[in-house]
Order: sequence, then C-alpha cells, then structure tokens
Amino acid sequence: MNTTNDVLWNDQPWWACESIHAHQTADVCVIGLGASGLSAIVTLAQHGFDVIGVDAGMIGGGAAGSNGGFVLAGLAAFHHDAVDALGHHRATTLYQLTLDAIADLQKEEPGLRMSGSLRIAADDEEYADCLAQFRVMQHDGLPVKTYEGSEGRGILFPNDGTFQPLYRVRRLAQQATTLGARLFERSSVTTIQSNLVTIEQYHIQCKHVIVAVDGRLEQLFPQLRSIVQTTRLQMAATAPAHDVALSRPVYYRYGYDYWQQRPDGRIAIGGGRDLYASEEWGYNPNPTQNIQSVIEERLRTVVNTSAPITHRWGACVAYRHDDVRPFVGLLMPNVWACGAYSGTGNIVGCIVAKAISRTIIENDARHLEPWIN
Repeated sequence: MNTTNDVLWNDQPWWACESIHAHQTADVCVIGLGASGLSAIVTLAQHGFDVIGVDAGMIGGGAAGSNGGFVLAGLAAFHHDAVDALGHHRATTLYQLTLDAIADLQKEEPGLRMSGSLRIAADDEEYADCLAQFRVMQHDGLPVKTYEGSEGRGILFPNDGTFQPLYRVRRLAQQATTLGARLFERSSVTTIQSNLVTIEQYHIQCKHVIVAVDGRLEQLFPQLRSIVQTTRLQMAATAPAHDVALSRPVYYRYGYDYWQQRPDGRIAIGGGRDLYASEEWGYNPNPTQNIQSVIEERLRTVVNTSAPITHRWGACVAYRHDDVRPFVGLLMPNVWACGAYSGTGNIVGCIVAKAISRTIIENDARHLEPWIN
C-alpha cells in the first residue's frame, strides 16, 4: 500500500504563496493557514487590521483540507454527553452557536450541501444511546429526529451537511489576500513571544498573535502536553460507486467510522482510529496498513460497495483530554491559541478563531466566555 498522502480533495491547481524572506510588521500574526486561522485573518482584515498569516506547510495542507468534509452542528461529544459535562445551558448555547455558524456558511459556501446527517447505531446498545441523545436534544429544543432506513437505525440531524473542505479553505485564502492580508507558506515558526514571532532568521513584529493549528498545538506550546494530544485520522475514497446511493453523510459506531457519497458518486470514508489508538498518536500524517484495512472492511461490509479505492490519506488533529470543548486560551500576554477540535474543526474551529479575533477587535473577551472555564 502507498503510505504517502493522496488526498481526494486536492483535485484542482492552486497558486502557491511565497515563504517569508524578510522581517515583517503587522497588527496581528496568525499562525496556521487552515480554516480556523484563515477565518481569523478574514475577520480581522474586514475590520481594518493589518494581518500576516504563516504556515509551516501549505494553505489547507493539514486537516482543514484533508478531513471528511462533514459540516456538523455541536461539539465532538454528542449533545447528551456534553450536557453531562457542561450542563444544559452551556452545552445548548454552544450547540446553538454551531447551528448559527452553519446558517452563515450556507450564505458563503457555494459547495455546501444541506442534506442533514445520520448517526447510525452499530448495535442495540448504541441504539439506546442514540435514543438517549435524541431525548436530551428534544428537551433542549435542538433539531433532531429518530431515523430508520436503508442505512440502519439511529437519529437524523436535519441542519447538517457536507462540502469540499479544501475548496472552502482556498476560498478563504483568496478572500484574505483580497482584503490585504499577507500569507506565507512553508514558513515554520521557531519561537513565539508576546509581540514577536520568529521564523528562522526573520522576525514578525506584531501587537497580537493567534495560534490556530489544531494538531501539533502542544509542539508549539509544550505546557499544553498534559491537556491536548495530536493524533492521526485516516481516510480513503473510491471511484464513483454505482452500486449504492447515499443521500446523507453517516456517523457510525459512536462516530468512530464515518462516510459520505459525493455528487460524482465517489465515497469518502474514514475511521478505525480507536482500534489502533496507541499507534495513531503522533505527528506522522501518512496512512497505515492497519487502519486502512479497517476502513476497507467497513466500505465492503457496512457501506456495501465494491467500488475500487482510488485515494488513501491521513491528517493530524488534536484531542483535548480535560474538557469536551476545544482548547481556547491566552497563553502569554497578547498570545491567543485555539486547537484540539477533536475532529470537528470545520465548524467549531472557525467559531473559536473568529471569537478570538472579535476579542482583539473589541478588546472584550465576552465572545469567548462559552468556550473558556
């Protein structure tokens, strides 16, 4: 098996940004050019801030451009589990913020398909958990329905959808540069201080720093190693599948497995991480035989397609150990960080990055209150 990344979404040519090659000054330096970092950049630039964005790799080269393309409301934890951890009021407030963000995304993202999504139970025990989630969501006034169909039994979330994640990141990058932001790829940060970011021999002098990198957050801030941890998520994709027709994306087996069928008939499928969890922690994004075998088994026996696999890839994300929310914090004066989205960066990551930006714009941290203890 090829162990290098062959990402389904990278199917169009794209211009490359230059690497940083001189000292710079800016109002804000944003580290990370995925969806969350670019959302922060666009928000700041729209309010007249001079912004520089940097990334050790390429725009959308990490999980933001390599994920499953799911647009899901809520936190990584199912809502009833989030309620157990945070209480009804805070968990429901956060869920509503994600619903609002999806509604905004509908206005901005031409490739968004609002199909709804399914959580399908793998067995009776999981089905009971689905019903528990359904009851709590109903109690809290959140959109949900019970479901039984060709995919199995579970619950339906009517306000969810799918998109092409790399297209979305690239659209944000184009918007950022149109607004005057300066973006630098292949520019690895070596040190971060309150008003200074160092990239090899070059310095970026700035008033504020936002670090929005999801995975590898603990590499930049070793003090977070007991809180967040980077892991690999793996996916595969098929040629157009003519033997199945899947109208909605599916979360299966407590969300450890997931798939969607694209408009061209291709199936993008991921999962299996929990079965080899100890092997998946770390910073290597390349796919492995063990996880890819699990993904292929799900493809053949649960999705029930014989379509050949054409792409295999992985990406690094981070999980937070001490909270069901992503990590958001002020790590030193004027240095904010967000990450550890636990696989839900498409919506949650952008919300928290925008909230940090609004905190800087308005000098008011109330935007972050739901996300911080």
